[in-house]
Amino acid sequence: MRWSHVGLNCTDQKTTEEFYTRYFGFARARVVDLGDSQIVFLRKGDAYLELFPAGAEPARQAENDGPPAPGRIRHLAFQTDSVDSFLADIGDAADVTLGPLAFDDFICGWRTVWLRDPDGVIVEVSQGYTDDDSSHDKDGAQHG
Repeated sequence: MRWSHVGLNCTDQKTTEEFYTRYFGFARARVVDLGDSQIVFLRKGDAYLELFPAGAEPARQAENDGPPAPGRIRHLAFQTDSVDSFLADIGDAADVTLGPLAFDDFICGWRTVWLRDPDGVIVEVSQGYTDDDSSHDKDGAQHG
């Protein structure tokens, strides 16, 4: 089993595509024509975002690090070498909902900021996160 994609409902697929291609390095991989609408696939490495036209249900504005309700994605997350450089690059397009925050009490150098994409999905951008080697045994199996 391997990771495939995240499907996002978009008010304006073009605006959402521009956001993820410009600031997160995705590129258009495929467009599926559905007649009166389309699905746009964006790719970065092995990760895909699948952009759907949004339905009529009103958007729910997420805050902080994302919605805590069951059945809703809390946030998408990306790693960068520098949160500050990312924020400088994105400039006024960053609708920051939380942070940047430092988590040095857990991992020295771990810093994170959360922001909204054009459709209100919370996107986390972090630097310095590392796994805890003690949570895996010598065969690589993860524990609790």
